[in-house]
Amino acid sequence: MISLSKRESDRNKPQQNDDNHHVSMCQKGDVNAFQVLVERYQKKMLNMAYRMTGDYEEACEITQEAFLSAFKAIRKFRGEASFATWLTRITLNQARNQLKKTRYISHHEGVPIDAPVDTKANQVYDSPASQEETALEQLERKELQSEVQKCIDTLPDEFREVLVLRDIQEFSYDEIRDILGVPEGTIKSRLFRAREAMKNCLKRVVGDIR
Repeated sequence: MISLSKRESDRNKPQQNDDNHHVSMCQKGDVNAFQVLVERYQKKMLNMAYRMTGDYEEACEITQEAFLSAFKAIRKFRGEASFATWLTRITLNQARNQLKKTRYISHHEGVPIDAPVDTKANQVYDSPASQEETALEQLERKELQSEVQKCIDTLPDEFREVLVLRDIQEFSYDEIRDILGVPEGTIKSRLFRAREAMKNCLKRVVGDIR
């Protein structure tokens, strides 16, 4: 029987090969090759950064810094993991640093960490509305998406990371293990607890919306 991770790896192989080609070109000094990688992964990294922080402006800053760090370190990339995994690890570390900074400011300056943030995030992360969707349905969908993010924000960092990587970014367990550097059993345990917490939170949210 072929494992899920093996099927996911086979599915991603063509893109990984193309990524490696562009990385190789970039390592030889081709800046345009890196731009291809930016365009390919910018939205994915921005989405992850937003899910981790819940703040659109911070997510933009995190993504920009992550690509800058990746560009500076591109010659050190050896292909032990896929470029997507490597870039995600960099972006996640940037998000962690930003969260620490935000919490430090909140603690020392008395700014609530759950203060209202720029709602432009909905313009980036909403799924496209169907042509048949009414204005009320669009409003309800956006409201629910906003509440989902609020539930994600309540998760401890280690639970939030695995939930975002697995259920939103759809990385395989092998890839998440490479990104986080923790055993698969730990990942599955954290993911189970994260999903349970989300389920309980969303039950309350859906009840409130209805």
